[in-house]
Formats: sequence, structure tokens, C-alpha cells
Amino acid sequence: MATIYDLKPRFQALLRPIAGRFVHGGVTANAVTLAALAMSLLQGASIALLPGARWPLLLLPLTLFVRMALNAIDGIMAKEHGQKTVRGAILNELSDVVSDAALYLPFALISGVSASLVVLVVVFGVIAEFAGVLGPAIGVSRRYDGPFGKSDRAFAFGLIAVLLGLGLAPGSWTAALLAAMLVLSAITIWNRARKAIAEANA
Repeated sequence: MATIYDLKPRFQALLRPIAGRFVHGGVTANAVTLAALAMSLLQGASIALLPGARWPLLLLPLTLFVRMALNAIDGIMAKEHGQKTVRGAILNELSDVVSDAALYLPFALISGVSASLVVLVVVFGVIAEFAGVLGPAIGVSRRYDGPFGKSDRAFAFGLIAVLLGLGLAPGSWTAALLAAMLVLSAITIWNRARKAIAEANA
């Protein structure tokens, strides 16, 4: 199924020169990963501490875009500039999950937004990423199958943040969007597990 992740090669092509400058400047891929994590924690804290404020919500899409760029850059640095390490791989996967939780769980504190649905979407997102990293554990590729991967979650939560930040009151529309995200996350988990097994049996 199609996913925003399919645009990654084009995005990486645009960021490749920046990754090269980072390497020449002595910056490491792990440092970029940690910078993305720190930024995510700060953004999530701003929403959690000010759940009634609009500016943290309106800032979220920019934070998500920069985070996506940094995630692509650290991957380029690791794979194309000899910085690939086991520690870096673990840090990358863990920071992705922690960043997602930090950025999205605070939505549960916003009055009128279904806290239970937010938590379920985040939990299913964690399970989807876990299903993806199970591939190498059974000797196959890391699975990025859709329809609702990390980039898609970022787009959906970014959209909700913008609408709330512009003054649209939460209600049935937020519940419907979160419910749809939950269903798509469940399908993603199924697809990643199914395709990992199929690849292992091929």
C-alpha cells in the first residue's frame, strides 16, 4: 500500500548535500539522531505544559518536518559516509519510538480530544515500528510497509495540530480522525508481520 515513506528517496536526494557538509564539519550521525530526539522532547513538553495554547500546536508541523529531515540525514551519514554502527542502529530505532510518544501523547491532555484514542494510536504506532524491526530479527529486511508508517503518523498529527491551532474546536472530527489512524495502524502491523513472514518463507 502507498505511504508517504515512498517519497523518501527524493527527500534524501535533496538532503544529501547537507549530510555531506555535516560530515565534513565533524558532526556524527548519532549526534544528528540525538538532536532530533531532543527537539521532539522539547516540542512535546511545550504541548503537554501548555495544552490550551495554540502556538505549540502550530509549531508542531515545522518540528515534524525538521525531525523528518534530520532522520533522513542521519541515515545518509550512516550508510554513505561510513558511520553505520550497531549503537547507531539501536539509537535510531529507540529514538524514533520515544520521539513519537513525546510528540503525540500530549494530545491526550488537550481538552475535548479523546485521551484513550490518542494513547491507543501511539501504542499501535509503537507496535507497528516493532513489527518493522522484527524483520532483521528473523533474517529478513526491515519492514516499512504501509499504509500508516512513521511519516504518515506525522502528517496526520500535524494536520490535527494545525486545525486545533487555528481555533477549530476538538470534537467528533478529532475522534473520527484518531479512530481512522488506529485502524490504519492495525492494518500496518498486519501487513508488516505478514510480509516479513512471507519474505522469510520465500
